[in-house]
Amino acid sequence: MRRLFALLLLVLVSGCASSSKSFYMLTAEGPAPAGGGRGIGVGPVTVAEYLDRPNLVIQESENSLAVAEDHRWAGDLPTSVARVTATNLGRKLSTGNVRVYPWQGDDGLSNQVTLDIRQLHAGADGYAVLEAGWRVYSLPDRRLVASKTFTDREALERDGYEAMVAAESRLLGRLADEIAKSIR
Repeated sequence: MRRLFALLLLVLVSGCASSSKSFYMLTAEGPAPAGGGRGIGVGPVTVAEYLDRPNLVIQESENSLAVAEDHRWAGDLPTSVARVTATNLGRKLSTGNVRVYPWQGDDGLSNQVTLDIRQLHAGADGYAVLEAGWRVYSLPDRRLVASKTFTDREALERDGYEAMVAAESRLLGRLADEIAKSIR
């Protein structure tokens, strides 16, 4: 009985080891500046239903998506998008005073940026795509300053999920460029 249990345990452990998962994270263009400056809050961020999962998503054809079972986000996608966007905005606006939603009070914030990520995936055509609705509000009056939709594509530099996430990160950098112009 002990040998059977040991054999079963060995099979279970080896089966877990063979199904390794890879984790990916979006990256900012570099760190935000240290110190103060204009206060920018980023969030909340919403993502389309098909993206609201731990797995990376690939568009196989015009009406078909695939979910990469063993290739996952290293964290919550909306939070990651907010973190990367906040850092990118900090760099573009020369401020280290950036916060990610939820924050404790609006003290020190002059603007809030909300994002609605409608598309963020790569396709069989070798491109990553980002479509995002975004709004900038002035604080503390919560007056709408700008409301636009950003749509862009970025070629993958090579095959693979790492290249896909890198291209998506570059798209988030360009999104931050557009948002920063409306805040200036």
